[in-house]
Amino acid sequence: MASPRLETYCCPNRDAATQLVMNFQPEVFCGVCIGSASISLLLTILQLLPKKGQSPRKMPKASSSSTILLLISICDILGGLGIIFRSSVWLGFPGFIANISVVNGTDVWPSTFCVGSAMWIQLLFSAGFWWLFCYAVDSYLVVRRSAGLSTIVLYHMMTWGLAVLLCVEGIALLYYPSLSSCENGLEHAIPHYITTYAPLLLVLVANPILFRRTVSAVASLLKGRQGIYTENERRLGTEIQMRFFKIMLVFVICWSSNIINETLLFYLEMQPDINEMPLKNIRSAALITWIIMGVLNPMQGFLFTLAFYGWTGWRVDLKWRKREIPWESMSSSTAGENAYPSPVNYQSNIHDSKKISTTDSQQTDEAISMLSEGNTSSDERLTRSSPIYQGW
Repeated sequence: MASPRLETYCCPNRDAATQLVMNFQPEVFCGVCIGSASISLLLTILQLLPKKGQSPRKMPKASSSSTILLLISICDILGGLGIIFRSSVWLGFPGFIANISVVNGTDVWPSTFCVGSAMWIQLLFSAGFWWLFCYAVDSYLVVRRSAGLSTIVLYHMMTWGLAVLLCVEGIALLYYPSLSSCENGLEHAIPHYITTYAPLLLVLVANPILFRRTVSAVASLLKGRQGIYTENERRLGTEIQMRFFKIMLVFVICWSSNIINETLLFYLEMQPDINEMPLKNIRSAALITWIIMGVLNPMQGFLFTLAFYGWTGWRVDLKWRKREIPWESMSSSTAGENAYPSPVNYQSNIHDSKKISTTDSQQTDEAISMLSEGNTSSDERLTRSSPIYQGW
């Protein structure tokens, strides 16, 4: 799981609250992390693989949201691999990990492994948070027709740049001037915790606002497409709203325990003695949420694929598919047009006006299909309700 306590555990003079949770049933905790991360990893890959009997998902060329969804899943997969590797080493080599507690030890590899694995996990999950924020921004911009595939470059710069910057800055402030002197005061720990939880809190605050504005913009698009708001449009708008709700619900479920746990541990740190009897319930709550974090944090990858695409099934299709060559599709399109020529009695001005209306409808349909990507029923209703389907 992802917690700034992983980095503070690398300090030989770690605080009492960190010592409390990290020493609580470490074998059980590492086993829970390995099990949860492994299940999530396998199910996430299963979700993303093509399935037999299903046509591949098609996204509008001008949208970068499909790429963002894939990158979120990749970040979760790589973060889960980091959790499995770190927990496996902790379980398999307990003597190696015990050397981290040695203040003046000469072996630097235990501390190097501790810092490196913790940074890897934090960096990947932090990048996933930034990509999720970019998805909310891109959804709103696509509906407003202000985004395209070129914006993915800006998203890459912002996501990886901020993730690396905050991770390196937090680690540098925590371990300055050396591992043996970190955690001597709150001036070391607080900046590290802020840089860790800043992207998480940004998603919790900003994404619901952006999603709400996107849903409102979608309703306006659906009303303006044909001048009416039919049951199909209303149902499609509701499904897009539900998709955003599922995304935020998964995020809250997977990470609310982190915020609760960190609040409890900070409260314990401010006490003169965290082992006092009046603090027993708080200690128990901190340990319970610590185990819950080990279960829910790695499961984010699989739960997000359910929110993005729904359950895609078990039947995996690993056969190589021939890609359609662009000029083949153009040839078939031309052949279709020649086979069914338009009536010659159509006036040119009527044809041009309907062509413009059809183009606008196509742009609207592309924006809506991007938001409902992965939902077959939504795509079918969208096609049936479009002017092209109705014979324009």
